[in-house]
Amino acid sequence: MYPPQQQKRRRSFAPFIVAIILAGALIVGLRMFFGGTGGTAGSGAGGDDGAAGRRACGDGGVTLTVAVSSEKAELLRKMAGAYSGREVDGRCVDVVVNSKASGEAMQALARGWDKRVDGPRPDVWTPASTGWISLLQQRVEDGDRAGLVAAENPTIAKSPLVIAMPEPMAKALGWPAKKIGWSDVLDLANDPKGWAKYDHPEWGAFRLGKTNPNFSTSGLNATIGAYFAATGLSGDLSDGDVSAGRTRDFVKGVERSIVHYGDTTLTFLSNLQNADDSGAAMSYVSAVAVEEKSVWDYNQGNPTGDPATLGKHAKPKVPLVAIYPKEGTLFSDHPYAVLSWTEDDKKAAAADFLKYLQSPDQQDEFGKYAFRSFEGEPGKLITKANGLDPKEPATTLSVPAPGVLDRVLKSWAELRKPANVLLVLDVSGSMGAEVPGTGKTKLDLAKQAAINALPQFGPNDSVGLWMFSLKQDGNKDHRELVPMGRGNQSRLKSRIDGLIANGGTGLYDTALASYEHVLQRQSDDAINAVVFLTDGRNEDNNSISLDDLLAELHKEAGQETVRMFTIAYGADADLGVLRQISQTTDAAAYDSRKPGSIDQVFTAVISNF
Repeated sequence: MYPPQQQKRRRSFAPFIVAIILAGALIVGLRMFFGGTGGTAGSGAGGDDGAAGRRACGDGGVTLTVAVSSEKAELLRKMAGAYSGREVDGRCVDVVVNSKASGEAMQALARGWDKRVDGPRPDVWTPASTGWISLLQQRVEDGDRAGLVAAENPTIAKSPLVIAMPEPMAKALGWPAKKIGWSDVLDLANDPKGWAKYDHPEWGAFRLGKTNPNFSTSGLNATIGAYFAATGLSGDLSDGDVSAGRTRDFVKGVERSIVHYGDTTLTFLSNLQNADDSGAAMSYVSAVAVEEKSVWDYNQGNPTGDPATLGKHAKPKVPLVAIYPKEGTLFSDHPYAVLSWTEDDKKAAAADFLKYLQSPDQQDEFGKYAFRSFEGEPGKLITKANGLDPKEPATTLSVPAPGVLDRVLKSWAELRKPANVLLVLDVSGSMGAEVPGTGKTKLDLAKQAAINALPQFGPNDSVGLWMFSLKQDGNKDHRELVPMGRGNQSRLKSRIDGLIANGGTGLYDTALASYEHVLQRQSDDAINAVVFLTDGRNEDNNSISLDDLLAELHKEAGQETVRMFTIAYGADADLGVLRQISQTTDAAAYDSRKPGSIDQVFTAVISNF
C-alpha cells in the first residue's frame, strides 16, 4: 500500500549500496546499460555499423559485414580496424563488425533477417558457440533457409564454460584440492542452511547467476552441462535422457538457486564488481556461469572485456576463481560461419579475414585477453595465479544433436525458476508523439513490443499490469489494469492494446508503489521483479523525493529484494534516475533511446525471467 505523504517526508536518507551499474551497450555493443562504469547502451536496430565513418576503402571496395557475439565484439573491432584496407583478389576490403547476442542472431537468421529490426545483414556470423549453429540448423532444416550455414565451420578462439566463484566461497567448498561441479551446486541449492553448512551463515543462501539459454552462450552451455551432470554422460545425450524424471529433478533443483536470468553475463559481473566496490561481494551472488576468459576480465577490473576499458578500474578486493565442473564442461568455440547468401567477392574477403584471425599474431592478440587459441591451447594468462587452470577442463562435453538440443531448451522452459513480475508502463502524453518514419506513436511501438514479449512468460509465471501518468486513480499516479496472476496473457494483451496516452509523469511515486506492491506478494521460490518503462522524468511536484525513494528501495546486503528492471524509452527519459533505481535493487537498466529499438529491448528485459 502506498504510504501517506507525511510518512514519506519523515523517511531517512539511509545509505544504499551501489550494487549494479553495467557498462557496455545493450544488444548493440554489449546490450545492457549500467551507467556507473561509464557505458552507454542502445539497441538501435540490433547492430551497429562499427566502422562507419572510418572506412579504409573507397566506393570500389568490398565491405564484409560480420555479426559477432558480444564478449569478443570489441576485440574483433580492433582486429578488423587493423585488417581493413587489405586487398583481396585486387579489391580493397573493409570489415565492419556488429555486435549481436548469439541467441538473438540465431533467432533473426531462423525467421529471416530483417534489416529494419535486426540491423545490417551479415555476410559472416561468429556466435560464441557451435551450439547456436546447431539450433539454427534445427529450426531451418525444412524451410527455404535450409543450408544457410554449413555443417562444419572453423573456429577462431576458444574458452571453456566455468562456474566462477568468489575465492573465499570456493575455498569453503574445498577448492582447489576438491573437485567441484553441478552436483555440489545442487546440494547447496537444496540445503536450507545455505552457506551455514560450511560455517559461513553470514553469506546467506546459495545464489547462482546464470543467463537465459535462449539468448546467451554461457546460459546455454551451463544448461546443457546440468543435463549432462544429471545423467553422468559426456556425450550422446538423447531425448530420453532429457525427459527422464531424475534429470528433470536435478535441473529443477539447480535452477531454484537462480538470482535471475538475463541475456548477458555482464549483468552479473558488473553487479558483482559494484558490490565488491562497496565491500559486499559475498552478498550479491555465490557463483556465476561464465566463460573462462570472463573470470580473467573480472579479475582485471574489466568485466566488459573491452580492450579500451582495461586498466580503468581497480582490480576487485575479492577475486573470482574458475571452477571447471567435475562432470565436464563445454567450450565456447567461437565458430566462423560464412552465410550462404554471401556474394563471391565477399566470400573471398571472408576467407582472407579468417586466415588473418587464425594467424599467429592475431592468436596472440586473443591470448592477451585470456582466450585460448582456436586449437584450444591455453596462453600465458591461463594460470592458477589468475584463478584459472591450464590443465582443465579434464572432461569436455559434446554439443547434443540439434533435435536433442532443441528439446533441452524446451525442457528448461518448463523447469526454470518462475517469476512474479509487474509490468508498469508510462502512458503520459509524450508517449503519444509520433516516431518519424514509422507512422506510429511511441506508445504504439511500446505496446507492440510488450505484447510481442508476453509469450516469453511461462504458465508458472505470475504477471500483472499497471499504467501510470498523473492522478490515474484518485491521487495515485498509477492504475492497476491486470492483477498479478498466472494464465492471464490474453487479458494482459487486451489491456496493453487498449492503452491511451494522456497526462504527465508520476515517476517516483509509481516506482515506490510498484516496488512495495510486488514486495508484499513476493515468493522465495520465484524471481520477484518490476519492469518499469518510461519516456520521461518525474513531473509530480508533490511526490516523494528521489533520495527518499532510493532509501526506500535499498535493502541491506544479502537481503532478498524486488528487482526493478527499468527501460529508458526515448531521448527525454531520465536515464540517470532509472539507473539509480535499478542499481539500488540489484537489477538492470536498459536504454531504448531510439524508439525503434524497443521491441528488442523489451525482449531482452523479459529474458531476465
